Amino acid sequence: MAIKIGITGGIGSGKSLVSRLLEVMGIPVYISDIESKRLTNSDALIRSELIALLGEEVYAGDELNKSLLASYIFGDPEHIRTVNSIIHPRVRDDFRQWVEHHTTYPVVGMESAILIEAGFAGEVDVVVLVYAPEEVRIMRAMQRDTASRELIERRVRSQMSDEEKRTQADFVIVNDGETPLIPQVLEVITSLSKNIAYLCLSENRLHLGKNK
Repeated sequence: MAIKIGITGGIGSGKSLVSRLLEVMGIPVYISDIESKRLTNSDALIRSELIALLGEEVYAGDELNKSLLASYIFGDPEHIRTVNSIIHPRVRDDFRQWVEHHTTYPVVGMESAILIEAGFAGEVDVVVLVYAPEEVRIMRAMQRDTASRELIERRVRSQMSDEEKRTQADFVIVNDGETPLIPQVLEVITSLSKNIAYLCLSENRLHLGKNK
């Protein structure tokens, strides 16, 4: 059974960069944002429930009507929870199936900005928080999304704070643009590799005991 890493962090933290580094190092990563968009367009259950909630016009052919969905959830936490309750369980199930198809890997990952908020932390063995100071995150996101500071700050405020996430994280990777990133990622992998070796040794001892 593979050890499952959850990679999370606020907007502009650099969690996608950490995920890419893990993939380069041979650890496959499930990108929940990409997969949730795929499922929202392709999953029959999600489609039927969103249509029941918002009408046929929530889809234009095979594509989600993003503007309609955005107008429904914008500024209303209850609407956001309703939509999430439709999509997140299917993402969870899809991740479980994905893990089953990657059993040859000793470590796999799941990247999600809302790993903790969505309950996905329960699907992984280890939570890795990618941290960067808020001002650094805001500037990165403004540049990446060509968005206004006001919009990015609003998105930052809508997410769980890093202080809250730290309390549930097993590892913290600092991505402030000054602290070297690769050594930190390698440290996480090394720590997990030691755990894998220990678990394998313990399992072998268990089997030997049964054979006596």
